Amino acid sequence: MTISKSEKPLNSSRRGHSRRSFVQGAAAAGLSLPLGRHFVNAQDASPVAVSGTPPALPDFSGQTLNFLIIQPHAVTGDILKADFEAATRATVNVTVVPYDQVQQQATLDVESGANQLDVIDYWYPTVGALATQGILEDLTDRIDGAPDVNPDDFIASIYDVYTLVDGRRWGLPYDGDTHVLFYNEEIFEQAGIASAPETWDAYLEAARTVTEAGLETGDGRPIYGSAVQGFKAPIILGSTYSNRLAGFGGRYLNDDGTPALDSEAAVQAAQALVDVGPYALPTPLETAFEQALPAFLSGQVALQEFWTDLGVYSQDPAQSQIVDKWNVVQMPFGGSNAEHVAPLNAGFCFGVSSGSANKDLAWEFVKWATSPYYNEKLLLTTGSGIDPTRLSTLNSEAYIAFAPKVQVAATASLSGAFAWPTIPESPELMVKLSDELALVLQGSKSPEEALAESQSGWTQILGQ
Repeated sequence: MTISKSEKPLNSSRRGHSRRSFVQGAAAAGLSLPLGRHFVNAQDASPVAVSGTPPALPDFSGQTLNFLIIQPHAVTGDILKADFEAATRATVNVTVVPYDQVQQQATLDVESGANQLDVIDYWYPTVGALATQGILEDLTDRIDGAPDVNPDDFIASIYDVYTLVDGRRWGLPYDGDTHVLFYNEEIFEQAGIASAPETWDAYLEAARTVTEAGLETGDGRPIYGSAVQGFKAPIILGSTYSNRLAGFGGRYLNDDGTPALDSEAAVQAAQALVDVGPYALPTPLETAFEQALPAFLSGQVALQEFWTDLGVYSQDPAQSQIVDKWNVVQMPFGGSNAEHVAPLNAGFCFGVSSGSANKDLAWEFVKWATSPYYNEKLLLTTGSGIDPTRLSTLNSEAYIAFAPKVQVAATASLSGAFAWPTIPESPELMVKLSDELALVLQGSKSPEEALAESQSGWTQILGQ
């Protein structure tokens, strides 16, 4: 992901997404948590036995693999490092960076001629930019020549979106992210709410009812209707907006490639974001996942839009005060749309850097790490933050037994998901949109003004 030059990296500010800031937020919520969406150490993770055997690997004694991974995936990086080194006798160096710096770091490594990196953990909306700029290696022929990859096993709604640019493949899916709606059944009962919201209007009414009920947690903290993740970063605020844009039946780009942010649905989505603000955990602009997560797990908020792995955390008594008190449903709909639509928020792949000096080693790592065995192993590891990428793991008996509510929600949400743009300009487009949406949450612009400016800005970026 790229960020504007004027924006500080997320881990450099007071509200940055560091493990320390998350732990501080968790402590304030009365929790003892080893995570911040996925911020845990490998020794903190709780794996469950995986069926089958890991894929066979060649002996790579004396060789070194340099692996760039996002901070939220740090725990899985530790697991993969240990297992790959044990299986191949290679050395794996893991470099962990904030998720908003992967594209910059990978691009700088190649364009500077340093060529230190071998494997890149890339956010799927950046695949078009990374591919067309020559940062990622074209893996099409390697995939086609490796039957054990089994592309048909990847979930159809994510495989092409995550990996395909101009008819060529540039990576393999590693983390199949989508949002669903979690809610606290105990809070709903206390507030007199009979069922989970189906529509965005019902969501707003539920949030208002909870907040105005004046409920408190056991330690005296006020309970809010929702935690709205409005921190000004595309992967955070963009995800929250995408939930509503998809729900109102909107889209980012028209079929002809022109921006679609001047639609009624786009404005309705932004308005819905504004409307819930008074009933949300203070304040949406300062709320990212390290603030939202402890609030939900400590029983301070009733509604939480989040990745499917929140259900695993919610049911873990070491991390959660709401065990057996929560449930999960599909994202609401609204306006002229009458169907649940789940946006593909976040979502990551492993790709090979074009500057890698050992592409064979890098490819073997990518193929191995994205295999059904490792997708299931990480799905069954509390704290990994990894979501299904393959049909075989999504529907495995082990995953169903491990996280039954989550498995049902993930199956439904991944069956017809709403994808973000993956064209080369996508990172710049999403920064522009996030900047404008932040002004809406700040009260500096109306939804109509911000979406008009976004439409104009996107048109200019796309050269249309």
